[in-house]
Amino acid sequence: MKIQYRLSRLAVLASFGLSVVFPTAAQLPASPSAAVPTTNDPAQNPLFATVNGKEITRNDFHAAYSNYLRQKFFHGQVPQAQLDQARQEVTDQLINRVLHQEEIVRRDVKPDLEDVEKRLQGYERRYANSPMWMQQRERLLPGLREQLSQQSQQSRLEAMVKVVALPSPEQVRAYYDRTPELFTEPEKLRLHSILLAVDPSSPREAWDAALREGQAIVKRIRSGADFSEQARLFSRDPSAENGGDMGYLHLGMMPDTLQAKLDSFKLGEVADPIEMLQGIGIFRLDERIPPKLQPFEAVSGRAKDLLIRDLQDKAWTDLQAKLRSEAKIILFDNPTAGAQ
Repeated sequence: MKIQYRLSRLAVLASFGLSVVFPTAAQLPASPSAAVPTTNDPAQNPLFATVNGKEITRNDFHAAYSNYLRQKFFHGQVPQAQLDQARQEVTDQLINRVLHQEEIVRRDVKPDLEDVEKRLQGYERRYANSPMWMQQRERLLPGLREQLSQQSQQSRLEAMVKVVALPSPEQVRAYYDRTPELFTEPEKLRLHSILLAVDPSSPREAWDAALREGQAIVKRIRSGADFSEQARLFSRDPSAENGGDMGYLHLGMMPDTLQAKLDSFKLGEVADPIEMLQGIGIFRLDERIPPKLQPFEAVSGRAKDLLIRDLQDKAWTDLQAKLRSEAKIILFDNPTAGAQ
């Protein structure tokens, strides 16, 4: 038995942007490149792998691999260092697809036909005015309905596997104790700023002029000028109307160039001007509030939800590991050697 993607039909679907995908990262989109041949001749389409006797051909792999690269690397070029990882991910996903389908059959998982029809109607409405869709509609609908049905079965299988027992209060507390980083408020900083705006496309001369202006402002403030007044006069940041007060910020809320220098800032001191994407920035660190672990009583509900999510993810991962360990998988030679 071969894994069939109905390549030519799905290539036309892809031209409409109808990329039918399984709902989790463990599954591949099923809209391969139109350039992949559709022959079933074993001589022209040798095997890539067999999974419990079910065949995955080279064409199947190339279709999935091409689509994966388009999805993840929209520019079409994969960094050399990531090629091996990409090939392995596609291989794993193709194998998992077969194993999941076998599990769907074993558990007799039915698709949600009402939802499938609603989604089909959505496609019909979306492309109602497309002459190409109307021309290809009768040929495409059966394959699209099948793909949506498989997607529905996959979702239902996951939902079925992820039904886990509710954790006890003791388990929730233990989870909180062993993952304190999930319940710790990050360090907060209160900053004042002045932004001398410079268009990113401006010549170097404009940046140098803004830097000199920033240095002059810093000198004035260090000599006694009021920071807030200087901010109102010269800053183009929204905080200017508040005298440059940016309020409390935490890691991840600030530009990378500023983030990299925060550790060297001293409380109450005006730092040297910093060149950033938007222009030249001048900053004063007013307060540094250290990270704080939130008490269990305040986050017990969130801890319970996160633990349930982790238990569900583990149940799904454990099933996949079990299916892989029990499967007979034969991989043939590398079909992408030298390809990208």
